[in-house]
Amino acid sequence: MRVGTKSVLFGAHCFFIHPFFVAFGWWALGQFPWDPRLWAAFFLHDLGYLFSPNMDGPEGEEHVHLGAKIMGLLFGDWWADFTHRHSRYWAKRNGVSVSKLCYADKLAFAMTPGWLYLPMARATGELAEYMAKSRDRQAGCAVFTQAERIRLESGHPAQWLEGLQSYTRRWVEEHQGGGPDMWTIVANSKAA
Repeated sequence: MRVGTKSVLFGAHCFFIHPFFVAFGWWALGQFPWDPRLWAAFFLHDLGYLFSPNMDGPEGEEHVHLGAKIMGLLFGDWWADFTHRHSRYWAKRNGVSVSKLCYADKLAFAMTPGWLYLPMARATGELAEYMAKSRDRQAGCAVFTQAERIRLESGHPAQWLEGLQSYTRRWVEEHQGGGPDMWTIVANSKAA
C-alpha cells in the first residue's frame, strides 16, 4: 500500500480525524464553519494523496487536484479553486495566493497533539519523509527561530514536531492577512 493511501486511511491526513482539526483551525481563525461546503472541503481537500507514492515529492505535491475536482463538480469553480489553493507549496509554485483553507489546514497540523500525530505519521512512513524533507526545506532558510532550528535538527520526532508546529503557527500568524509568502521555498518556482 502506498504511503499516500496509508496517510488518508490512518495517517496524518486520516479522513476521519484530520478534517475535524481543519474545522478547529477554521474556527481558530475567527469563524465557526457553518457552511456545509466548507465541511466538504475539509473532508475532500487531501483525497488526492490516495495512491501517491510520496507526500512531499512531485506526485504528493499534486494532491490538490482530486479534492478540487470533486469540489468543482459539487459546488462550482470557486470551490474548486478554493480547494486547489489549500497547499502553500502548490500555490507558490503556480504563482497564486493560498486560500483560507490553507491557513486552517496549517493550523490543523499545529493543533494536532503529538501523542496522536506521531504514531499516525510513524505507522504510515510519513514521519521519516517529513523529517527528511524539513531538513531539505530549511537549508538556507532564515525564517526558523533558533529554538525551532534546534528542534528540527534534533533527530527526535517529538522535538522535530514541536519545532515544525511552532514555525507553522508563526507562518499562519504572519500570512493570514494575505501578504506575499516569502517564507515558503519552492524549487523551480514560477513565483520567484
